[in-house]
Amino acid sequence: MTVVRLATRASALARWQADHVAGLLAAAHPGLEVQVVPLSTEGDRRTDVALSEIGGKGVFATEVQAAVAVGRADAAVHSAKDLPARTPGELVLAAVPERGDPRDALVGCRLRDLPTEAVVATGSQRRRAQLAQLRPDLRFAELRGNMATRLAKADGFDAIVVAAVALERLGLADRLDDVLPVSLMVPQVAQGALAVECRADDQGLRDLLAAVEHGPSRRTVDAERAFLDELGGDCTLPAGAHAVLLEDGDVRVTGVLGRPDGPSRGARRATEQGADGPAVGRAVAAALRAAGTVTP
Repeated sequence: MTVVRLATRASALARWQADHVAGLLAAAHPGLEVQVVPLSTEGDRRTDVALSEIGGKGVFATEVQAAVAVGRADAAVHSAKDLPARTPGELVLAAVPERGDPRDALVGCRLRDLPTEAVVATGSQRRRAQLAQLRPDLRFAELRGNMATRLAKADGFDAIVVAAVALERLGLADRLDDVLPVSLMVPQVAQGALAVECRADDQGLRDLLAAVEHGPSRRTVDAERAFLDELGGDCTLPAGAHAVLLEDGDVRVTGVLGRPDGPSRGARRATEQGADGPAVGRAVAAALRAAGTVTP
């Protein structure tokens, strides 16, 4: 194969991600031509409603996955946090390149400097649940759109919440006012990671894509995605997980789960570790589900 077509969302950040993977593939396979195929998704088109109302974050991935399934593209590059926990049967998650920064960040103000009853904009229930636990006085507003749109709206709020890696990849890291440690804010599952999918029956392409796989990143992403799958696979849940590799080879997973019925005033956490990352992720999810949700 001398040409590989990579499907992606059409946003500037998604294009960066696809171009990054294209560069990795070209470096690994001299002479390979990689073409980026940008697509518009329902999640990008319908920015006037909350993600939960149009099918969750999977709306960013479904149309890109379909392009690969029907042969309009050979592979797809996703922000891994936008993927449902279960990959469609005809596709396979062929590679996870080296992961970027998984942390959340504030634009507009540092957390400790936010005034009483400050308005923080985010479309994520996970972020709202954890921020409300840290600062019960905060108020929240909905925020949708690509990163340029979100930044343009930032002056209308005391702060907005973004994935730190998004602005880093766009060369806008100077806009980050407060990068929150994972000890304060557990990230979305697979935040900071990229996922490359192709058709499950295309073994030649799977072998080619394996060149951009980063083993340590794959282990943490697999553990976190297993956590989400155990909870039901819905990436709009007020839930997050962060996995780290320990020196002894074990995987430690910390998960968080808030209330599903609107802005939460608390969220439970659980941590487990072991050699089998996906099993650890599932154990954390089971522990949180058994403990129930936090009352306001």
